[in-house]
Amino acid sequence: MTVPPGSIIGIIGGGQLGRMLGVAAAQLGYKCHIFDPAEHPPAADVAAFATRAAYDDADALRRFAASVDVATYEFENLPVAPLDAIGAKLRPGTRSLAVAQDRAVEKIFIEKCGARVAGWRPVDSLDDVRAAVSQLGLPIVLKTRRFGYDGKGQAWIRSEVDVEAAWSAIRETPAVAEAGVDFTAEFSVIVARWGDGRHAFWDSPENGHRDGILHLSTVPAGAAIRAQVPEARTAALRIAETLGHVGVMTVEFFASPAGPLVNEIAPRVHNSGHWTIEGAATSQFEQHIRAICDLPPGTTDLVSRGAEMENLIGDDIARWPELVAEAGVHLHIYGKGEARPGRKMGHVTRLVR
Repeated sequence: MTVPPGSIIGIIGGGQLGRMLGVAAAQLGYKCHIFDPAEHPPAADVAAFATRAAYDDADALRRFAASVDVATYEFENLPVAPLDAIGAKLRPGTRSLAVAQDRAVEKIFIEKCGARVAGWRPVDSLDDVRAAVSQLGLPIVLKTRRFGYDGKGQAWIRSEVDVEAAWSAIRETPAVAEAGVDFTAEFSVIVARWGDGRHAFWDSPENGHRDGILHLSTVPAGAAIRAQVPEARTAALRIAETLGHVGVMTVEFFASPAGPLVNEIAPRVHNSGHWTIEGAATSQFEQHIRAICDLPPGTTDLVSRGAEMENLIGDDIARWPELVAEAGVHLHIYGKGEARPGRKMGHVTRLVR
């Protein structure tokens, strides 16, 4: 059922993704209600309403659900069970969250969808890690099953002497051991899907990371990536369809000699799609609003020959005076407080004319 302009969209999570969703929603005539435990979440700056409550507060979520016409979420590390209080108003549903929250569950699901991942094993003990080294070879990376992002909760094993230190580095937490991938490049497939199966893709950006955090996303991507995009799109769409996902989903890939390998799923708008705000006819944020409100899909064509998105991480935000003065730069500052190392404070996009 179409959610008409003038309705209230609930957004669970008040970070920068919620903020940019709120801006896109306002342009289409919607009001937003932010649900977040923080006192001053960035998304609340651009929203009509805000509720401060814990993400596992089912009573608060029921009141929140009663106040909105449709609800969505901006990040995946949410307690799943309390979200049942929102019911059918939640788009996408909780299945997308449950799969994406656990790396082992996610990898099993991806493989069942017919997509490929790097060789991996679940590990729950030091003996499991040693067995994974024997079975997968070196190097391997340990990744905690839950709550890892932007390089957190990861440790590399490049020789057998690293095993105990790596297990200790992830605090002996249940994890997956993943074979190192000899990849050419990293890229994303960003897809929006509607409840009736309609869908839309954007150009796939080539992604560059620093210290495990996305630094640059560039479109169009290089030839090695473009050759693998059709297969990757097929895999990403199958994943979204199997989940019954409604809204934007991002699937991150390695471009490898064997073809595209799925790295992970993000059941939401994604950092690597920020370039779409200025670089595409319809941004990922507007398209997400269109999908969850059952509005017609917007076109995703590039509006220029290309685009580059650069994250402003930590003290990078101190460059804002020079960036806001740079001709042709589109500066986005997220309204966060302290600029801590590794914290995403904003981004800039440059279009290629």
